[in-house]
Parts: sequence; structure tokens; C-alpha cells
Amino acid sequence: MKPANDTAGSNSIFVRILANADALAETVASQWLDELAAPRKQGLPFLVALSGGRITPKFFAAVVTQTRARGISFEHVHFFWADERCVSPTDPASNFGVASEHLFSPLGISAGQIHRLKGEAIPGIAVREASAKLLRLAPTNAAGQPVLDLVLLGMGEDGHVASLFPGAGEDVWNCKTPFLVIPHSPKPPAIRLSMSYAVIAAARQVWVLISGTGKDQALHDSLFLPCQTPLRRVTRLHPGTKIFTDLTISVGPSNQSFEIRS
Repeated sequence: MKPANDTAGSNSIFVRILANADALAETVASQWLDELAAPRKQGLPFLVALSGGRITPKFFAAVVTQTRARGISFEHVHFFWADERCVSPTDPASNFGVASEHLFSPLGISAGQIHRLKGEAIPGIAVREASAKLLRLAPTNAAGQPVLDLVLLGMGEDGHVASLFPGAGEDVWNCKTPFLVIPHSPKPPAIRLSMSYAVIAAARQVWVLISGTGKDQALHDSLFLPCQTPLRRVTRLHPGTKIFTDLTISVGPSNQSFEIRS
């Protein structure tokens, strides 16, 4: 299956269709824990960026259950965020708060491994601090961008990822700093903090978890049409992006994996 061509170069997208949200969460949790093994054996840190979204609590619960069953250590894992709402860390809307309740507390993750975006701070200061910390802890590529081992993203009904929304200006699309302020989000709260496209593109792996109602059209368009959704941009900037979804895609049934080349 080939999506329509657009102006970017050739790439591949790997899509895994799961039967339901539980299967999606279990599958991604298992694959992520597999990814943690090699760096642990080599004595290397593993840098991951987390996201929010409807599937997130279920995904974190699956990670906790499988971690306990497999006896896997998270001592070498450092946690960052793809985006955060400008709210208190105790606010129900906080992406950090969800991770703290459903992942960090159950697994006893050390505070020194958690590098959150401070949604309660002055936004400009928060993104500068987060950018400086990521650049201090992560290796950089030839373009000077920090390289995370894995960026975990979701997708909204409009195709947005992190807090990168359709219709954003060139200052967002071409931002070269690791994090930026999104001052006019079309979804509340209006002010958000987001990882930039440049850092997402620089990651070793990008996985997108897509579940929930109202997202079928945005996913279809992002995969098969020359549209300008943020998800489409991510897949063009990061060849090999993996998409895990329980949504209906016209190319096949659930429990199927396939590759899209363009």
C-alpha cells in the first residue's frame, strides 16, 4: 500500500493493528521492556519521552504489570516528556501527574530519573530549563539535536502529536530548540509546552500509540494522503516511525502488521 507522494523524501512507516486498547497497551509495553534490555546490559542509560492521551493509563498499567512479572529494572531509564499542559503537576490534566500515579509510584522510580516539563512555571523559563537539561543528559547528532532512545507519542482527532497542532506557523514547524511554548492551543488549556519536531526527528525510535473514537479519518489521511497533519510530518521526518493502533484501517484486519513505503 502506497500513500500519495508529497514533497519529502522516501521513507517507511510500520503499522501494527491490534484488536483493542488492551491488546495495544500490552503489546507496546512488552516491546518497550524488550528495548530496555540491551542498554541495561551495556551499562548505558535509556532516554525516553512520554506523552499523555486516553491510552496512557492503560499502557502504564501494562508496563507495571509486565515489569513486575519479568523482574526488569528501570534504574537506567531517564524520563522526559513530549509535551505538557501549563497546569500544576497535581492537576488531573497534567501528563506528569498521570505518569506519577500510574507508572512512577508503582515502580518506585527515583526522582533523579524524572525530568518533567514544569507546567506550573513561567512557560518560557520552563522550556529553557527543560531544553538545557535534555541537552546536558542526551548525546547529540551532527545537527546538535539531542538524541532520545525512544519518543512515545499519541495522536488527537485532528492528527496532532505532542502539542504540535495543525495550522501552526513556521516558528513551530521549523523550531530548532528542543522544547517550545505553544501559546494558542486549539484544545484547552490554551498554553502548552511541547517537544519540537526537530527533537522528535532526531530520536532513535518514534512510536505512536493511537486509540479512541474520532481518530480514524486523521489516521487514514496521515498515512495515505499528502496532507499536512502533524502525524504526517513526523512520519516524513522520521523514517521507520512505528504506529500501534486499534482503529480500523482499510488495508487489513486486526492483529496485522504491515509496512507503508512512500
